Amino acid sequence: MTAPVPAARLRKFTADAFRAVGMPDADAALVAELMTEADVWGSESHGVFRLPHYIRRIRAGGVNLKPKIRVAEERPATALVDGDNAMGHLVMRFATRLAIEKARGTGVAWVGARMSNHAGPASLYARMPAAEGMVGMYFCVGNANHLAPWGGLDMLLSTNPIAFAVPGLEEPAVVLDMATTVSSFGKIKVYAQQGKAMPVGWVIERDGRPLTDAKRAAEGILLPLGGMEAGYKGYGLALVLGLLAGSLNNAAMGSEVVNFTEDDVSVTNTGHTIVAVDPAAFGDPTGFRRRVDRVVRELHASDRMPGVERILMPGERSHEKRKARAESGIPMSAPLRASLDKLAGELKIAALG
Repeated sequence: MTAPVPAARLRKFTADAFRAVGMPDADAALVAELMTEADVWGSESHGVFRLPHYIRRIRAGGVNLKPKIRVAEERPATALVDGDNAMGHLVMRFATRLAIEKARGTGVAWVGARMSNHAGPASLYARMPAAEGMVGMYFCVGNANHLAPWGGLDMLLSTNPIAFAVPGLEEPAVVLDMATTVSSFGKIKVYAQQGKAMPVGWVIERDGRPLTDAKRAAEGILLPLGGMEAGYKGYGLALVLGLLAGSLNNAAMGSEVVNFTEDDVSVTNTGHTIVAVDPAAFGDPTGFRRRVDRVVRELHASDRMPGVERILMPGERSHEKRKARAESGIPMSAPLRASLDKLAGELKIAALG
């Protein structure tokens, strides 16, 4: 690992990179802020790790740098956002703010998005309603198909992640962020960059044998949640989430999904969905958040199996990373640092230093 990078420095570097390829100043600052947040929360595979790839797609013309993000369909509690092929971070911040605003009046708001792009980690958007005292739910269609239908060989589904964020009053929000596969493909990309082997049970060859070479992962089949024994559950979840985030929003799903890792030019038409729930629609919101605290503390205090140091809540390690990284900076592997230094040279901007 190289020396940790302060979040402010990483944010400026990322914004400078986007500005260098023609992204307007305000958009560059916003995308840089959200990408840095991903790293601060510990989602290394979905933060600045993605910057060279994003820049490559922008330079190839695969992303619209001057989009007109708009509401295409709307009712009191729902909306469909057309992202006009903008950076996914811009589309999903727009959609999430709209969902929060609507939920204040209707109690529950469901906002879909189409014509978007990769937007970083799912938890980034589920946390936004939670920061406003609301429950946040997010899911999307992944940007490349690495999952076959259960028992099949054709790559027709993606990792299709889902995230929930439930706010407490004094305790940190409970945040569940997971792919519907045994691993996100972003994590596999990090393994490949660092030259690490994947654990057995993540990816299989087309004949069913384990595949552990992360650099060859795209040749195999990524296993759904549940693995070889109960993967039909993860497959079913990936399918349903894809139908709701993709098909419902008139976004790409199944064979329509563009592999944005290999194709820098085609419009991906990525689909997302964000749901915001205002606890006030169900009674006293403070009482709800106190009840969340009670459950969290009860689980923390529950008996542990031998050798288990502590009971963790979903999102608890991310909360701890955020506190630590706000003080000491963001750790960065040598291969990632090298790729960012190379990018700085290509774009003629100041390196991280």
